Amino acid sequence: MPAFRAFLVLILVVLGAYTLVVVARHGLGLLPVFFGDMATLTWAGQFNLDFLCMLLLAGLWVAWRHGFSPAGLALGGLAVALGAMFLAGYLLVHVARTRGDVRALLLGPGRSG
Repeated sequence: MPAFRAFLVLILVVLGAYTLVVVARHGLGLLPVFFGDMATLTWAGQFNLDFLCMLLLAGLWVAWRHGFSPAGLALGGLAVALGAMFLAGYLLVHVARTRGDVRALLLGPGRSG
């Protein structure tokens, strides 16, 4: 589990730094570029569609893990909107809360038996 935690921290640091550079150079206009690439039916668009599906799966898992409660739905929405930046932080918190119990981490409280 220490290697997984280190990997999550690495994701946060690298993706955070990269995001800051991109925002400084190009601003916050992600959505027109993201969906515009999909509209072109090119490999960039295919990648973005695949990534969107992964974001939706991550959001669905987070919401399910919290029993589709209002907080779970909000967290799932954050997973979709913020991607790996959110998910890496979310997993770091829950790895600590579950003390590295992978079953509890994946299934959430009350389901891990």
